[in-house]
Amino acid sequence: MTTSAASPSRLFVPIYEITAELFISLDGVRLPARRGETVMAVLLRNGAALGRSEFDGRSRAGFCLMGACQDCSLWGEGGGRVRACMTMAEDGMALVTAPPLSET
Repeated sequence: MTTSAASPSRLFVPIYEITAELFISLDGVRLPARRGETVMAVLLRNGAALGRSEFDGRSRAGFCLMGACQDCSLWGEGGGRVRACMTMAEDGMALVTAPPLSET
């Protein structure tokens, strides 16, 4: 799968053609990625949201994008917090937007 056309739902639009080298999943949705991309870049390029705003329910996409605010926190399917802006995508990585019940 390649993506090169701009889409209104994408927040990051690459200036070069993307060829999937690996795949990650967010809430069960499989997303193409490339080696060397952060999880945040993969999600924003594919139009995925990190969660919903507690104020108006709109999708959110992180805040500082440099690891300072923790607004991009996701969780591994088995637990464990992941900062999307600081974590490199790995093939088969399975992430969820809501913390496991044991962490709430």
